[in-house]
Parts: sequence; structure tokens; C-alpha cells
Amino acid sequence: MAYELPGLPYSYTALEPHISKSTLEFHHDKHHAGYVSKFNAAVKGTDFDNQPIEAVITSVADNPEQSGLFNNAAQAWNHSFYWQSMKPDGGGKPSGELAKKIDADFGSYDQFAEAFKSAGATQFGSGWAWLVLEDDTLKVTKTLNAVNPLTNSQVPLLTMDVWEHAYYLDYQNQRPSYIDTFLNDLLNWDFVAQNLAAA
Repeated sequence: MAYELPGLPYSYTALEPHISKSTLEFHHDKHHAGYVSKFNAAVKGTDFDNQPIEAVITSVADNPEQSGLFNNAAQAWNHSFYWQSMKPDGGGKPSGELAKKIDADFGSYDQFAEAFKSAGATQFGSGWAWLVLEDDTLKVTKTLNAVNPLTNSQVPLLTMDVWEHAYYLDYQNQRPSYIDTFLNDLLNWDFVAQNLAAA
């Protein structure tokens, strides 16, 4: 059973001027689609063929001989999660129970924001910044390349892609500007709240 490339939850122009149509077309239709295609090819006819992609990720994460399968499975999943982590007219501060939880676990929204910015800015090379739930506590973490919190028994709530293809057409080498824009104008707090409620 093939894993299908999900469509974007908004139009290609919906995140402009913060993320351009060109970036979304390139990122979703080329990079994300490529990971999905390679994942499906790798699992076809194997015991993994009918398993949920999350099960494949956790099953092969620690097997060096399955690194190719892991990378494509995790990147397919990570990107699907990333698209949901953004929305038009997003960003700003959360509200309700999520805001209370952030204040309780980080001290304030500003302290969360600084931790998240630092995770994204200091991830050397390619990777991801995450907001996760671990042992009922919110934490900010970062992962290299395709690695995601599913392999660390954490519940992912939010992610930001810091691979260069996520921002280079729009921000060139100014990753911190992309990170600021993600927090201020794109972050989908409704998605985060849904994930926290379901955890």
C-alpha cells in the first residue's frame, strides 16, 4: 500500500510574501515528492509495505543497513508534518491551555521563542527544530538530517525545516530571518494545540 504524497493544506501562494510560490512548488513537488517516491520503492514487496510510515521509521531507526529507508521514510513524514505546522496569517503567541502549558514549562512565551530560535539557528547543516512533549513536559529540540522525535519516544507538536531548500530561494543564507518569520507570521498554533490535546 503506497504512501501518498499529501497535498499542501493551502495554496502555493497562501504563505506569500513570507514563503514564495516558487519555494513551495520546489520544496513540495520536488523534494517532498522525491522522498515519498523513494520510500514507496524501497518498501514495495517487503514486510514494511503495509505498515504505517511511523512504524517503519521507528522499526529501522537504529539499523545502519536500513539508513536509506529510514531517511526517505522520515523525510516524507517530517515534511507532511511541516506543512501542517504553518498557515496563512499564522505566528504570534498561542492562547488557552497551550499558552498556559508553555508558560509553565518554559517560564514564558518569550523563553520558548528564544529556545526555538536557538535550536533552528544552531542546527549545523541540515535538520529540523521541534517542539515536543516528553514525560508530560514541553521541550524544544533539534535533529540532524532526517531524524525526528518519533525515534526518541517524544511526541512531536511542531516542526520547522532548516534544510536550505526550505528557505534559500527567499532568504538566501539568512536562516535567522527565516526563523523569525516562521515564528511571527507562519506558525500554526491551532495545529500545535490539536497535537497537544491528542497526546
